[in-house]
Amino acid sequence: MQQTTNSILMVRPVNFRMNEQTAVNNYYQEALHIKNTEINKKAQLEFDNYVAKLRRFGIQVITIEDSLENDTPDSIFPNNWISFHENGTVAIYPMFAENRRVERREDVLLKVEEKGFVIHDIIDYTAAEDQDVFLEGTGSMILDRKNRKAYCALSPRANEELFIEFCEDLEYTPVIFNAYQTVNGKREAIYHTNVMMCVAETFAIVCLSCIDDKKERKQVLKSLKEDKKQVIEISEEQVANFAGNMLQVRGLQDTRFLIMSQSAFEVLRKDQVQKIENHCEIISSPLTTIETCGGGSARCMMAEIFLPKE
Repeated sequence: MQQTTNSILMVRPVNFRMNEQTAVNNYYQEALHIKNTEINKKAQLEFDNYVAKLRRFGIQVITIEDSLENDTPDSIFPNNWISFHENGTVAIYPMFAENRRVERREDVLLKVEEKGFVIHDIIDYTAAEDQDVFLEGTGSMILDRKNRKAYCALSPRANEELFIEFCEDLEYTPVIFNAYQTVNGKREAIYHTNVMMCVAETFAIVCLSCIDDKKERKQVLKSLKEDKKQVIEISEEQVANFAGNMLQVRGLQDTRFLIMSQSAFEVLRKDQVQKIENHCEIISSPLTTIETCGGGSARCMMAEIFLPKE
């Protein structure tokens, strides 16, 4: 079992803008007061530069062009509706926003198979949407694939029962907690675990101050330390700049990289950068439009492919 892969699926947007349906509980989204066509153009440029940069470092990126057929402003974040696993399983997830459900496309699986990956089984959790129950993939869950643990901050987009069902189906030990951010003076649930936490091979980046319950905080810390992860703590202010939304991947000659946005990199302190660079190199790319309107960042844009090869 490996924690990192060198193969990534990314979806190039054609209709990117601020999604009003997700803004109800994604408090990181902000409106840009320019035309939607302009917003999409800027997002496409950020996307293309990001993909080109990843490829320069030897990371294999399969890009899918979104279609204009449906109104899919958030298609740029595929990791919320699909995940790929080393035993050949693909999981398909129930999504909170109705206009995000049409992001799920069968042709995406065919394109992945065309690249020589093998799919043995598909587990489809989407029927849960009928009960208003959601679990948004590796946005809602952080998978420690090597140690078979899954971390989940409960929220309107991360249902506890469904998360436990996923853990049983794919043989993970669940680590469940609540994580918050302050919005207008009130503590509100953070919409996705992957904005406040990142688990890499030998280290983890986590905002412990988001976990208000001391017992839960201790439990998360204990779980990471059990697996000999160096814990690099970040602040809530850094989380607001997407410093938790990172992903470790492999490039040429199996070099490890931690991928993040430019704004995440710029908000890190020197000592935090040093700690990360003791483990792997950093790749950062400017994603300002995508972060502002989408409320998601570098990690959300990558669906890791762990499937076996033919």
